Amino acid sequence: MRRIVLLGSTGSIGTQTLDVIGSRPDRFDVVGLAASGGNIDLLAGQVARFRPSYVALARADRAADLEHELATRGVEAPQLLTGPGAAAELAALECDVVVNAITGAAGLEPTLAALGAGLTLALANKESLVIGGRLVTDLAAPGQLVAVDSEHSAFAQALRGGRRHEVARLILTASGGPFRGRSREELADVTPEEAMAHPTWKMGRVITINSSTLVNKGLELIEAALLYGVGLDDIVVAVHPQSVVHSMVEFTDGSTLAQASPPDMRLPIGLALTWPDRLPGAAVPCDWTRSATWTFEPLDDATFPAVELARRAGKAAGTAPAVYNAANEVLVDAFCDHRIGFLGITDLISRCLAEHLETGHVPDTELTLEAVLSADAAARERARELVEELS
Repeated sequence: MRRIVLLGSTGSIGTQTLDVIGSRPDRFDVVGLAASGGNIDLLAGQVARFRPSYVALARADRAADLEHELATRGVEAPQLLTGPGAAAELAALECDVVVNAITGAAGLEPTLAALGAGLTLALANKESLVIGGRLVTDLAAPGQLVAVDSEHSAFAQALRGGRRHEVARLILTASGGPFRGRSREELADVTPEEAMAHPTWKMGRVITINSSTLVNKGLELIEAALLYGVGLDDIVVAVHPQSVVHSMVEFTDGSTLAQASPPDMRLPIGLALTWPDRLPGAAVPCDWTRSATWTFEPLDDATFPAVELARRAGKAAGTAPAVYNAANEVLVDAFCDHRIGFLGITDLISRCLAEHLETGHVPDTELTLEAVLSADAAARERARELVEELS
């Protein structure tokens, strides 16, 4: 029986994680849940079903609402932790696996807390690794950090097929999002509703918009380099619209190993919960009795510059990735509020990153948590200023 703490339980990955856990009550026990407090009804339902001993709420003002909702269901309230630091406090709770499914930079401190407590961390919050950089990797013991993203789970599986010195390149696959094949001019007037219409995956708002701009693939590029110790120039992005091959590892002898499965996050979630073992029946496999076509094509960097911007930020390291991520989070909100156009997201990320590298960059050798948080805050403020200028 593995004891699980789940951070971000009401989000897309969080709810799917509980689907996996709920299907194996003999394998998993939920000891803690953390959520922002934006969806009290859903959280109360999760508490009623899984009966965790602890619940962390980022919004302390929603604690009474949760207690009231639980009382109406006849459920005894668990011990509540509240406030901005509640998730980090919960992340250090004694358990077997902490799943960090929080969205955005808010996941950094819980990531550091879980690693600092010596717990296995199943990381769906890629942003915390991207912006934390060596603060996270230096703290993680071998095998302590397990990827939940389907692409990085694919790398972990394929890397079992060879030794580290035999790895030539990582091939990071991308669906291409809803705007694959369009020119830059054709993207000038696309709407948030169009950007949310992902052709393959059903995800939350931020990650879905990030998939349409390819910012998500930029974050995954940096994440892959940090997780697996591969140089950024040795990671190639290939567009694979069917989203069946989740990523590949090319070895020095010319062999390439691919991990393939239908697009279903329950497989990488199940693997992360039980790593290094597999969870039988976690997802439905490919049907090899039916005809299928898989295609691959190069990424159009001119139309979708987000990946190369991320490569630049990743090479600069230090606080640069934090700026890339923070500016994007602000600009996604601005786009969804119809305050900037779709192309404005990556255009303004580029400006924020260039300005930061000119004047405020803290290199990797001097990186601290305070420097990351300061760069994050400054990038958000600068992005808001640029949005105001455009508005």
